[in-house]
Amino acid sequence: MCDKASLVADALLSSQAIKFGEFKLKSGLVSPYYIDLTWLFSSPKDLKRVVKVVAEEIVSLSSLTVIDKLASIELKGALLLAAVSSKVDIPCIVVRKESKAYGLTGRIAGGEVKEGDRILFFDDLVTDGKSKIEGIKPLEEMGAEVETVLVVVDREQGGRENLQRMGYRLKSITTISEIVKSLLEARKITEERAYTILNYVKSSRKGIKRET
Repeated sequence: MCDKASLVADALLSSQAIKFGEFKLKSGLVSPYYIDLTWLFSSPKDLKRVVKVVAEEIVSLSSLTVIDKLASIELKGALLLAAVSSKVDIPCIVVRKESKAYGLTGRIAGGEVKEGDRILFFDDLVTDGKSKIEGIKPLEEMGAEVETVLVVVDREQGGRENLQRMGYRLKSITTISEIVKSLLEARKITEERAYTILNYVKSSRKGIKRET
């Protein structure tokens, strides 16, 4: 099992950032698990572990291409972004979901976007990829270039394929399948729970193949 997957899986379970049960997603689908990375804030040790592995991935990506800034859309990805930014020493900005009407107005917080800026877009999770497009669009309208989207966990529900169709590359630290398999190997979840989630992912993958 990938070391990164094992590290993230252990941090999510230890901090209770991964929950099991029945959860209604924004899309209306019901999922047998839910990941909320803000729970990492209640466990500094686990937060540091996840930030470290994300920072290492960004350093690796920056050795292959120029990254002028990091960006995320509010809320959850943006909450992690500052810690990651300080670790890799790359400026970061946050895209608001709506334009601010007072004070420093507009949709960008934390800095400015310059024409030609090469921006790496970061977020906590990807499901279908729609919220990533919502965050990237304002950056591109200001003249920035976004090629890569980096997430901590890929839920494997079409986000990778949808982003690729839009011309973006998705990089994930790990996937939900890898997390579940890691937890199962470590005997931290039951086989029944693991198979329920893996079958859910498998069903999602079948739906993606029918659409493509």
